Parts: sequence; structure tokens; C-alpha cells
Amino acid sequence: MTDAQIKPHFLDALKIPDIRYFIGAVGFFTLASRALAVVVGFQIYQITHNPLSLGLLGLVEAIPAISLVLFGGYVADHFNRQRILLITRAISFACALIMAFLSWRNPSGSLLGLYVMIFLVGVARGFADPASTAFESQVVPRPLTVNASSWIGSVWVTSAVIGPAAIGFIFDAWGAVGSYLIIASSFVVAWIFTALIQPKAQPVPQSTEPIFKSIGAGWRFVFSNQSLKAALALDLFAVLFGGTMALLPIYAEDILHVGAKGLGLLNAAPSLGAVMITLLATHRPPIARAGRNLLLTVAGFGVSIIVFAFSKNFWLSMTALFFSGVFDGVSMVIRRSMVRLLSPDHLRGRVAAANYVFICASNELGAFESGLLASWIGTIPCVAVGGFVTLGIVALTASLAKELRSLRYNPQTLEQKL
Repeated sequence: MTDAQIKPHFLDALKIPDIRYFIGAVGFFTLASRALAVVVGFQIYQITHNPLSLGLLGLVEAIPAISLVLFGGYVADHFNRQRILLITRAISFACALIMAFLSWRNPSGSLLGLYVMIFLVGVARGFADPASTAFESQVVPRPLTVNASSWIGSVWVTSAVIGPAAIGFIFDAWGAVGSYLIIASSFVVAWIFTALIQPKAQPVPQSTEPIFKSIGAGWRFVFSNQSLKAALALDLFAVLFGGTMALLPIYAEDILHVGAKGLGLLNAAPSLGAVMITLLATHRPPIARAGRNLLLTVAGFGVSIIVFAFSKNFWLSMTALFFSGVFDGVSMVIRRSMVRLLSPDHLRGRVAAANYVFICASNELGAFESGLLASWIGTIPCVAVGGFVTLGIVALTASLAKELRSLRYNPQTLEQKL
């Protein structure tokens, strides 16, 4: 029986210890990172009561992350990726501890210090994100790419559910100080799991080309591949204009009136939807018609955001966010698989860096755009406009990106169908 005839099992990736350690590291790091975003966003809005302050929070993290991620991709291809992850996760731990200290020392006047710490978290992210994606390719054998991507995605979104949901209750019980200490503990566990992974052989580029030319190689590859370019651009603009997460403190405090606990649940709802669909993807990978599925799911995301924008009922808002996560979860599995399957080994770090520029720009700059626009036209119109713009972007991408529309893979062999 050939490899192509062997029926894959949904637990295949979990049989390898190092993949389990990698998944554990991703899970606890995500738990801490998502909880940190909820706590610092709610704390800053309580101090300022200004939507623009939430937009600035995204910008403060985006500036170092976007500025450094390309250099981070170069570093990930030329230096030990596991060591990079250990260093950057230690930095995240230190930042969480300092934020706890700032909140304990001056709960209502630590605004500048919080922004500085988030800036440092963004610096660490600029190196950690491309290193993590590239290191995943060393840990996960190619035949297990989609299965492992589904498990990694499932654990990521499960942690993204638990982190925000739990931290809202922790914040109400123990305040910002207790919340930051719990977050710091999760960063420590992520560091331990990363350290437990056995050292892996890493291909190092032999080229002696100048550093900036080497960095540009990842971008040249992305822009030379229409499917990858279109998929990343689609996600960029959909999240840039359709993102709502930065404005959730306003919905929780002023529109739905549900406080910190409700904010945690609102933050968790998209991730709950995503974890359910990504677990399903371990059985039925959505890559047989990857391009079509990607376009449909981003359109569904846009519709969900429009419903959420106008909802003033907590449970309807939760449902809309849940379905936004369902659609985004399918999109995440498809995009993660595409980046892995389409990237050549010697460029993985730099292609991952280019990918994370799109992600950073969509999430953090999207937060800034949302905060700025909400301060001009109001929160509800801002979110609604974003949902409608997302639908327009899907239509434009579908009409222009023929290769993406027709992109298909064999779920068993992972070979692209022409």
C-alpha cells in the first residue's frame, strides 16, 4: 500500500511528542497573549474612556511588529529559531510582570507605562512570529502539514476562547495586578514547552547576498505567486476594515452594558466558533477547493460583522461574533496550509515574515483604524462600514484573482490540483 492509499487518522500529528510540545507552547502563549490584550484594553479604556486610546494601543504594538518582522524573518532563516522563541517569550513574561507592578503602584495613572510595555511586546513579536511559523516546519513532517495545522489552529483558538473568557472574571475578582500575574505564569509555561522540544536541523541559506536583498526575497516570492498574494491581501483588508475586537471594550461598557465579564465573553465568542470549525477540519480539511472556500468564508465573516454592528442584545452579539469566528477559523486553516505548502524551505522564515506583516497590519493597524474612525463617526457606524467594505473586497478579489478561485489540493497527498 502506498503512502497516498493510507487513510490518515485525525490523531496522527499528536503521536509525535515534539508536535505535542509545540502545540502546548502555542496554546499557553496564545492564552497569555489574548488575555493580555483584553486586560490592557479594558484597563486603558477605564482610564481614558476614549475610543482613540484603544486605536493607539493597536498602533503602539503594530509599529515595532511591522518594522521588525521582515528583519525577524531574516533572523529566523539565519539563526536558531528555537532560541529566538525562548528569548522572545522571556521578554513577554518580563513585560507582563512589569505591567503588574505598574498597576499595583498606580492603578489609574500607569497609561504611559502600559503603552511602553505593549511596544516591547510588539518588538518581541516582530522576531517571534516568523520564527514560530518557520520552526513549525522543522517540527512537523510535511505529510502531517494539514493535520498538524488543524490541531495547532484548534489549540490556538481554544486558548483564545479560554484566555479572554477567564481573564474577565479574574479581572473582576483580583483586578489588573492579579490578571497580569496569571498572564505572566502562562508565558512561563509556554517557555518551558518550547524548551522541551528536541533540537532540530535547520537549513541555513548559503547565499552571501546583502541583508536587504535577502529580506526582499520573501516578498518577491509572495508577490510572484498570485494565489498566495491574493489570499494574504484578502485577509489583510478584511480584518483591517472588518475587525471589531479593538472596540469591544466600548460595546461591553457603553452599548451592551455587560462590564469586564461580558467583555471577556465577547472576546471569547469568535474563538469558540473558530475552535469548533478547526476541530472539524482535522477530519475534513477544507483545502480540496481551497480558493473557493476562502472567498466564501471571508464573505461570511463580513456578514457576521454587520449583524454584530447593529445588535444591542448581548446574546445576538455573542452569536454574531461566534459565527465570525467560524468563518475566520476556516480561513485560518486554509491560509496556514497555503503558506506552508507553497513556501520553499530556504525561504520559510522570510515568507513567514511577509505573512506576518499582513497579519500585523490587519490586526493592529485595523485596531488603530477602528479607534480613529469610531472617534469620528461613532462606534456602531464604524463597525457596520467595515462589514460592508469586507464584502466589497471579497467581490473584487474573486473577480481579479483567477488562480486563487481555482486553487485546489488533494487532501490525501497535499499535491496541488491543476
